[in-house]
Amino acid sequence: MSDLLEPTVDFVFKQVFGSEDNKDDVLLNFLNEVLRETEPKPFVSLALLNPQMDKDALTDKQAILDVRAQNEDGKQVNLEIQVTNKYDMPKRSLYYSAKMYEEQLSEGQMYKDLKKVISINILTFNQVPNKRFHNTYHLREDHTGELLIDDIEIHFMELPKLGLKTNKMDDRLVKWLMFINGAPKDRWEELAMDTPGLKKAMTTLEFLSQNKEARMLYEMRKKALLDERSALDYAETRGREEGKLEGKLEGKLEGKLEGKLEGKLEIAASMLKKGLSVTLIAEVTGLPAAEIETLNEQIH
Repeated sequence: MSDLLEPTVDFVFKQVFGSEDNKDDVLLNFLNEVLRETEPKPFVSLALLNPQMDKDALTDKQAILDVRAQNEDGKQVNLEIQVTNKYDMPKRSLYYSAKMYEEQLSEGQMYKDLKKVISINILTFNQVPNKRFHNTYHLREDHTGELLIDDIEIHFMELPKLGLKTNKMDDRLVKWLMFINGAPKDRWEELAMDTPGLKKAMTTLEFLSQNKEARMLYEMRKKALLDERSALDYAETRGREEGKLEGKLEGKLEGKLEGKLEGKLEIAASMLKKGLSVTLIAEVTGLPAAEIETLNEQIH
């Protein structure tokens, strides 16, 4: 797949899934596969809430090139791909879900007007400590599992877990994720079979890969993401090294303190054997009188 752009780069992902041309087939079909178990009926139509993309954002390491859409019932979906593990994905996803939920209400509206928000996170790293590649979360009662309200729904789909077990090839969601994860082109026909919308996603990726401007923007974005990952790796490595150094220094200091204490205890024991008073020994050694009393009991 060396001649094709990588769908896991958020710039490419947004072009394939978040364009006006692709929202009614590519995005709609993909979302319906993701939400097959949680939505009572498939989405019929979508309106993109952030179709534009600022080219200046491509060089911003912190920029979020997500896909945000609303269905015919007013439910909102935020679809995002993440290639860098910032170790804060659950909090980050919950924050954006809560923000989407809160932003729906304008002055004078009622809480009953609030619609469901769905956050879908596709990760190129492992986040959830189980073997499932697709995990879904809701607000539920701890003991009974009873759903409090269905208004917040968060998905994590981890691409590295696709290879942990044999996935049925009739699972259309698996086919979508294999394409996103960079399945070789000689498998495309097999993946696209009986998977609505996937063929168009593949055609879009081919077109982007042959477009000089798209490839230039893609390289800009890849560099920004690489810079971010390098900065995180550097900070993590430095943190480990500083931790080791701090540990060594603490060890040396503790060793010296223990040595001094043992020396004082030896002096105190010698003085006790000679019959000197606890008060005098405490004054000479700097040890607490109670500790000298304990030492005296051990000696005698």
